[in-house]
Amino acid sequence: MSQRKMRLGAFIMATGHHVAAWRHPGSQADSGTNIDHYIEVAQTAERGLFDQVFVADSPGLQYKGDDEALRRQGRVSYFEPVTLWAALAAVTKHIGFVATASTTYEDPYLLARKFASLDHISKGRAAWNVVTTSADNVHGNFGLEAHPDPAVRYERAHEFVDVVKGLWDSYDDDAFLRDQASGVYFDPQKLHALNHVGKHFRVKGPLNIGRPPQGHPVIVQAGSSEDGKELAAATAEAIFAAWTSLGEAQAFYRDVKGRMAKYGRRPEQLLVLPGISPVIGRTEDEAKAKWAELQGLIHPAVGLNTLASFWPIAELRRFELDAPPPWYPEPPKGINSRAHVVIELARREKFTVRQLYEYLAGARGHWVVVGTPQTIADRMQEWFENGAADGFNVMPPVLPQSLNEFVELVVPELQRRGLFRTAYEGRTLRENLGLERPASRYTASAQELAA
Repeated sequence: MSQRKMRLGAFIMATGHHVAAWRHPGSQADSGTNIDHYIEVAQTAERGLFDQVFVADSPGLQYKGDDEALRRQGRVSYFEPVTLWAALAAVTKHIGFVATASTTYEDPYLLARKFASLDHISKGRAAWNVVTTSADNVHGNFGLEAHPDPAVRYERAHEFVDVVKGLWDSYDDDAFLRDQASGVYFDPQKLHALNHVGKHFRVKGPLNIGRPPQGHPVIVQAGSSEDGKELAAATAEAIFAAWTSLGEAQAFYRDVKGRMAKYGRRPEQLLVLPGISPVIGRTEDEAKAKWAELQGLIHPAVGLNTLASFWPIAELRRFELDAPPPWYPEPPKGINSRAHVVIELARREKFTVRQLYEYLAGARGHWVVVGTPQTIADRMQEWFENGAADGFNVMPPVLPQSLNEFVELVVPELQRRGLFRTAYEGRTLRENLGLERPASRYTASAQELAA
């Protein structure tokens, strides 16, 4: 039996994940809207044999009301991801593309069509990161009076995903004959109208594009709340996670995979990919110096603003930077799952306000590892071999510099240990991730009736 291999994705955040990355000489300061930058990053990830590249996205500016912080942060102008990935598909051959799209603020028919198109354009390399949108400052962009509460958002998301998958099955795989001699283009008996009527959507269908090369683009999810874990167990094929300790990661891994059986799914049908933000040096001292250099670029207003999801801005302004923040007995109601993780981390480590924002500045509460390629590979191997991860979502602190370092230094170390591929195994993202190609719901129904 061949050795289980680690899956790697590159989580791309414009200039990098560190909040001050745009100020670093190893970054591309205008990267948010610089297509040449993204071409370089995607091709570097492909050179490193990564499975996929991923960008997070929100349908609105993340602004918490602090003008001083806003004028100093480099994440206010960036590409819409599906458009970006369509362009990058033309200059790559193997790397997959994960694009975020919201089930709260998008339409299922239009989304299904976009991602089916991306899968055709990329020849089977598309993935959809399903989000319900946690930010409460975007509803006004869509004519809504308020952001829907979490229970409603997740209820809608389950129905939304089912509708999209049904639309992707509008045509059977062999529906298109394109027989020029006979003049028959396709078989209408292999075209299916969805005719969905549910609580949140009425969608007739069919989709006006053939079934995607992967059957369905890969479904990705990133929530760690109870609702998020249920959505992942029911629908996702990869889940991005944010944990900072082996024990937490192992508990999450067992939990989310343990929920799958009730949805008729097997644990291997879901890949758990925690985030890791590696700060790489050829020596430990060099790695620590790099980290200190980045931390030194954080303006206090920007640092405090990283805490705005957990404490009100007016309250933050009264905090003393070198004193502890007020420890909540329990996380406030209504905050998202990432906030729960961060508040628990702050309480456990007894961070001061400055220490907390410096920690979050690296990767917003994800796992930051500072060290040599061997140290970073050791930590990744420990999680991978001990029931905490099927692979990792690599979050370079500075782009393009940090991704180049990971590909040149860490990937060869993982390969030497037999943990990571030395060549792509397949043509599609599904094949490279080791995921099954889903049968059409209509083909499966017909086979069941025939049996």
